[in-house]
Amino acid sequence: MKRIIIWLVRAYQRGISPLFPPSCRFEPTCSNYMIEAVQKHGLKGVLMGIARILRCHPFTPTGKDPVPDHFSLRANRK
Repeated sequence: MKRIIIWLVRAYQRGISPLFPPSCRFEPTCSNYMIEAVQKHGLKGVLMGIARILRCHPFTPTGKDPVPDHFSLRANRK
């Protein structure tokens, strides 16, 4: 299941993302965050990725937001 999710995100990165200008507010990008979260936390990583996408709006400060070592839906600003 993890492989399928990662494959879908990579397909998005290669097929859909290049059609739009870069606009990510965080580092790593939301799609890279999703891949790393799924690799670290399994299917719970999908929830973390979705929470990250929901945090990505103009009223959120930009910056580094790495995947935490422990499952959390909050921003990990270090």
